This record gives sequence, C-alpha cells and structure tokens, in this order.
Amino acid sequence: MEITLNGVKVQVEEGWTILEAARFYGANIPTLCYYDGLEPYGSCRLCVVEIGKDDRAKLVVSCIHPVKEGLKIRTHSPRVVKARKILVELLVARCPTSKVLQDLAAELGVDKVRFKPKNEDCILCGLCVRMCKEQMNAEAIGFVSRGVNKRITTPFNAKSDKCRTCGACEWICPACQLRCHGPEPPTTLCSGCLNFSPPCVDKYEDAMCYLDPCVACLIDKNEKKIGKKKK
Repeated sequence: MEITLNGVKVQVEEGWTILEAARFYGANIPTLCYYDGLEPYGSCRLCVVEIGKDDRAKLVVSCIHPVKEGLKIRTHSPRVVKARKILVELLVARCPTSKVLQDLAAELGVDKVRFKPKNEDCILCGLCVRMCKEQMNAEAIGFVSRGVNKRITTPFNAKSDKCRTCGACEWICPACQLRCHGPEPPTTLCSGCLNFSPPCVDKYEDAMCYLDPCVACLIDKNEKKIGKKKK
C-alpha cells in the first residue's frame, strides 16, 4: 500500500501499524507502554501521530492504528509535539522517581511540570501484566477496578500460585527503574539530560529530521551562544 509519511509517499505492507511503518522509514516516535514481543496496548498515548489533513486531521495512537491505502501521517507536527509533552508531564507528576519517565521528559524537551506530584509507584502502563501473561505464561497479576480505582494486583489480593518469582514484571516496569538522584529526589523534574525542542517544528510546522538528539537543536543553541559573545 502507498501512504504519505511526513510529506513523502512510501510503500508499506498490509497489516503494519503506523508505528511500525514510521520506524521502518526512520521516523523516531517515542513509546512507553509499547515493547517488542508484547501485544500493543496503547495506554500511555505517547506514540500519538496526526492523520488526515486540514480540519479533518486527528490524533491517533500509532502502535495500535493500522495503515491504510492513501493515509496521510505526520509524526512530528506542532500538535503532536504539544500532546506528547503534556502526556509526559502527567506521567512524571504521577511517578517522578522513574528514570524512564525522566529520560523521556528530557528527550522531548519538557523543562517543567505544571501538575502536582503524586509520587505513586505505578503508572498503569500494563507492561508487567502483559509480560507475565505473554512471555512467562503465568497470568499471576492483572488489572482490577476501573477509572481512578484501577490498579494491578494478584487474584483476590492473595499470593498467586502461578507466580514463579521470576522478576520479569519488575525488570520491565518503568516505575521500578529509579532516577539518578535516588528514591527521594529534591525536584520533580531532573532535566539533567534535557534536549531542546526542534526549532524547525515552529518554523516549518513539522520536524525536518529525526536524529536523536536533534542536531538542529544543538546547532541553534551554539549559534545563540556565539551571538551573545559577539554582542
């Protein structure tokens, strides 16, 4: 099938998701709940992209949205970049001790969190549940309740007979990987590895490259430093 990816017409295989197509052609889309070898879940929404055009354009979750003939996709439009930053802010506020979330915030250029930290130890990404079921064939844990009461636990909150204490759930959990400053960091946001947002997004309404980190950002930053020195 033929689709348009960031203004370029490309060929994709039937059955691919937008995320798979974008990665095949080198467009870097951030993910959290997505993991190779596990069924896509689409809970974190970080992999959102924009499909369609003009007033009919909408945001969709790329890891579960299939490609279709003639589909027009923008992976780094201003609307997409803004949505990802807000999502990361919410996730960091929920679990600021997670190194995975802090690294995502730095990668996406998030330099502040406008939400009150909750300091919870679970972000409900579902990675541990899927790992236990799909890779370990155990199903020792799962989701219970809905909405704000949703959580992950064992059946009847008792020790599961199916659990083999393999540690796979802890290994894949992003909340279990503590940030560099330890379990009690002095600030909500680390910003230790902060990468600046691509300046090309504001100028061209799309990213012009998908390098990580963005070389254009580094060049723009250096040019500003040189300009200040000349003044």
